[in-house]
Amino acid sequence: NFQAQPRVFAHDAVGLTADQINSGTYVIPGTENRGVCLYVGKAMDSITVTMESGSTGVIFRGINAGSFLPILVTSVTGALPSDSATLINSDILVLY
Repeated sequence: NFQAQPRVFAHDAVGLTADQINSGTYVIPGTENRGVCLYVGKAMDSITVTMESGSTGVIFRGINAGSFLPILVTSVTGALPSDSATLINSDILVLY
């Protein structure tokens, strides 16, 4: 059963756009059965996500630039950069 097998390496990466994150409702494609991990290229005060389990509004705080978050999410519903700058496209990558 493919879904029961652990995945330890990503086979694809897609950058989220600022518009997708700021919409608060964007669901990451391909997460109907399994969530994706995140790579955060810019320091963030916080990132708000929907977990694979369905838990919504989960907030991760104090994320350093270049961090890999080994969590399984279906949506990133908010992100606040540490430098108070505008969030730009591909600051957060989803890893499949």
